Amino acid sequence: MVSFGMIGTNFISDRFIAAGSMLTNFKVAAICSRSMETAQAFAEKHHIPHCYTNVEEMLDSGLIHALYVASPTNLHAYYAKLALARGIHVLCEKPVTSNARELDELIELAKSNKVLFMEAMKSTTLPAFRQAAQHIQEIGAVRRYFASFCQYSSRYDAYKQGTVLNAFKPEFSNGALMDIGVYCIYPAVMLFGKPKHIAASATMLESGVDGQGSIVLSYDGFDAVIQYSKISNSYLPMEIQGEEGALILNRVSDPSEITLKLRSGDSRDLSLPTIQHDMYYEIEHFVSLIEENKTESPINSYQNSRLTMEIMDEVRKQIGLVYPADLQK
Repeated sequence: MVSFGMIGTNFISDRFIAAGSMLTNFKVAAICSRSMETAQAFAEKHHIPHCYTNVEEMLDSGLIHALYVASPTNLHAYYAKLALARGIHVLCEKPVTSNARELDELIELAKSNKVLFMEAMKSTTLPAFRQAAQHIQEIGAVRRYFASFCQYSSRYDAYKQGTVLNAFKPEFSNGALMDIGVYCIYPAVMLFGKPKHIAASATMLESGVDGQGSIVLSYDGFDAVIQYSKISNSYLPMEIQGEEGALILNRVSDPSEITLKLRSGDSRDLSLPTIQHDMYYEIEHFVSLIEENKTESPINSYQNSRLTMEIMDEVRKQIGLVYPADLQK
C-alpha cells in the first residue's frame, strides 16, 4: 500500500483521488493547504484522516510514502525538494518545474536519495498514446507531427474585465505555454527526441504571460507543428503524418481514440478501452514503480521531462516570457 500526502485542493486533486481510489494499493493519508479550513473541507469530502497547513510537518509525520504536488507551478520545485530530501517519492503535476535549472536540481536530489520522481503527464500513459508509439512504424517515414490544444480559459472573461486571476500571472509561472502547450510538446519529445531547431511566436497579454502561441520543432525530414491557446478554442485532432499513412488521435491532452489511415485507403481503429477516470494510468504506473523499487519512469522519464523543459525555456526566451522563478539563484 502506497500512502500519499497531497498539496493542492483544486479540481485536479479531486480527480487524482477519484482515479487513485480505483487501485487497491493506493490511499491518501494527509492533505496540506495554506488554510486549515480548506484542508479540513477537502479532507471531509474525501475521507482523508490528517490535515496540515505546514508541508514539512506533513512530510515528517511518518504517515506518507509519496507526495502528490498540485500547487501552482512556481512552487513545484520547492515542495518537491522538501520531499525528495526526506526520501519521499514525488509525483508532480505538469509542468514539473518553472524551468530546466529547477528540474536539474530535483533530478540530482532524487538520484542521490534513490527515490522516485515523476512528472504527472497523464496523456503519455494513456492506452491511445501507447498505441501510437507502438504503431508509428506502420505510417512509414514521418513527415509531420501536428498537435493543437486551444481551450478558451474560464478565467479569461474575468481577465478582460480587469481581474487577473492566477492563471494569467507570471509570478505563478503560468500562461498558455505552461498550462496547455506542454501537452503538445511532451509527446513530440517522447516520440522523436530533441529537435534540431525551435521557432516560436506568441500573443502576449498585458499581465506578462502568453495568451496563445505557435511552435515549430524541426527534426530530420519533418517538422512538429504545435498551436496552443487559452484565449480561443480549437477542435482539431492530433495527427502524425507519414509517407504511408497517418495516425489520428482525437485529443492531444487526453486521447481516448486513435485511427490508423493508410495511403492505400485502409483504415483501422486502434483504440483500446479507457477508464473514465483517466488519471488512473499515471497513478497506477507511479505506484507500480514504487512497489518495484524503481526510481525513474521509462515513460515520463527524466530525459523526456528535461527535453520538454529545455524546449519551453527556449520558447519563452524567443517570445520574451520571463518568470520571477527564472531570476532566483
